[in-house]
Amino acid sequence: MAYTERHNRFTDWWLKVVMWRERHIKEKNFMVTLALFVGVVCGFAAQLLKYLIHLISSLLTSHLNTTTANWVFLVCPLIGIMLVTLFVRYVVKDNISHGVTKVLYAISRNKSRLKKKNIYASLVASSVTIGFGGSVGAEGPIVFTGAAIGSNVGQAFRLSPRMLMILVGCGAAAGIAGIFRAPIAGMLFTLEVLMIDLTGATVMPLLLASISGATVAYVLEGYNAEFFFSQSEPFYTSKIPYAVLLGIVCGFASLYFTRVMIWMEGIFGRITHRWQKITFGGALMALLIFVFPPLYGEGYDVINHLLDGNPSAVVDGTFFYVDRDNVWFIALFIGAVLLMKAFATSATNGAGGVGGTFAPSLFVGALCGFLYAYLLNNLDVPIQLSNKNFALMGMAGLMSGVMHAPLMAIFLTAEMTGGYNLFLPLLIVSSISYMTIRIFEPYSIYTKRLAMAGDLLTHEKDKAVLTLLKVDNVIEHDCKAVHPEMTLKEVVDIIATSNRNLFPVVDSEGMLKGIVLLDEIRNIMFRTDLYRKMHVTRFMSMPPARVLTTDSMEKVMATFDRTNAWNLPVVDPEGHYVGFVSKSKIFNSYRRVLRHYTDD
Repeated sequence: MAYTERHNRFTDWWLKVVMWRERHIKEKNFMVTLALFVGVVCGFAAQLLKYLIHLISSLLTSHLNTTTANWVFLVCPLIGIMLVTLFVRYVVKDNISHGVTKVLYAISRNKSRLKKKNIYASLVASSVTIGFGGSVGAEGPIVFTGAAIGSNVGQAFRLSPRMLMILVGCGAAAGIAGIFRAPIAGMLFTLEVLMIDLTGATVMPLLLASISGATVAYVLEGYNAEFFFSQSEPFYTSKIPYAVLLGIVCGFASLYFTRVMIWMEGIFGRITHRWQKITFGGALMALLIFVFPPLYGEGYDVINHLLDGNPSAVVDGTFFYVDRDNVWFIALFIGAVLLMKAFATSATNGAGGVGGTFAPSLFVGALCGFLYAYLLNNLDVPIQLSNKNFALMGMAGLMSGVMHAPLMAIFLTAEMTGGYNLFLPLLIVSSISYMTIRIFEPYSIYTKRLAMAGDLLTHEKDKAVLTLLKVDNVIEHDCKAVHPEMTLKEVVDIIATSNRNLFPVVDSEGMLKGIVLLDEIRNIMFRTDLYRKMHVTRFMSMPPARVLTTDSMEKVMATFDRTNAWNLPVVDPEGHYVGFVSKSKIFNSYRRVLRHYTDD
């Protein structure tokens, strides 16, 4: 009882605070303060996630011998998956995988509202998954966590959906900025991946959130870059053709990575039993990590070895340690790890682990760029290429292709390595990779699932507004139904009490059988001699098309365009009548949402 009273007093006090804010501080001005607050909180959340991952990982692997294969790689990842599965099933009780996709769905379909438990669920689950060796990254979960922090702060202050969407973007941007110490990349991630428009209302909150998130990271970790990189060789213009070719290679590598991930996700989707997923995915992941230890965890140590020009260290802790100085074996081993990373990441998530594709794309990119230069140098090309420089370029190329975010890839790679002197080749490789994959795959690894379901919010205003609209919100229920056995007299009586000119024909089970149009019976509705003779089945007609309650608004508009109809009946997937949808109602809703969506 005492708890209930305290809760009620707090609720009353908080309501007064919110109402005072609404009266005295404009929403757009208040956003600046909230963006700073969300940025700081998300910065600390990112640091907590990194600390937990490194703590768990160091406890498990600090004693390992790098000259022999280690059974820890076979056991620990599977244990981590089981712990996460139990946590998600009995504590979270919700699906928290594919964090970035979940944020995109919340923006597109759920008015940017995320649950309170999303603040901690991904953070805990991903730290266990990665700490125990799951072959995924922490960046997707921190985006989910940051977005949930922004969403719940906005909901607490009763912000409008437009401002709530911006605050979700602020949380995501601060999460990326905090975990990579990359404020510009954090803001660009929100603009390119989450597809929130850069307008007067968004630029300042996003920038402040990113800067504050990165500042927390700088204060707690210092000013050293995330990856150690020193440019030992300058990039000459004579190497531009090799950078262009690397961009094409990275584009196809991105396509391979994306297609394998989606394909493996489909395989796991067809496995209905939870423990079968754990057994199959966990066994595949553990076996891959045991044979190829560089797949263990985020893989940042491998990236540092490549950026330091030390490829021999990649084979440490494997069966093949004795061949660590064989040039062609190293090339073959790196190539195999590159190809297997997508399978290991898919197996980790498919088995029940929680992690993102940020780190895997950086990992594959570093391997791809390094292997490209390494092979060309050993094939005696006319110009000697820097393995380290091309590893860095590969990171930008893969991230650009996989995420369809070339600007973010460029700035993130430069910010987390300090490789600003390679800005031109980073730009070349990133843009070429993006253009290459766009030929074959129009959507990123995050947006493909939503695009297939019609739930993707894009930068195209027309499609964005249609995505924000829902069929349920434009259905009209004021059309009076008639039954197939009704006489003309009964129909005329219903027409006399209705203000509509169309009437659904519904049977006793609620199934839609056709429609009656006033214009089509106007010539007989005053003939009293037909009142008892004619029944609805004689003069009803079939609608030109039917709209399903599950259809996207874009599909509904395509149906209107195809049929040239002004009104269409709406039915559920079983065929039961629900209502009508009209062009006029859609156009009014469209204009209302468009004004709200473009309001700065």
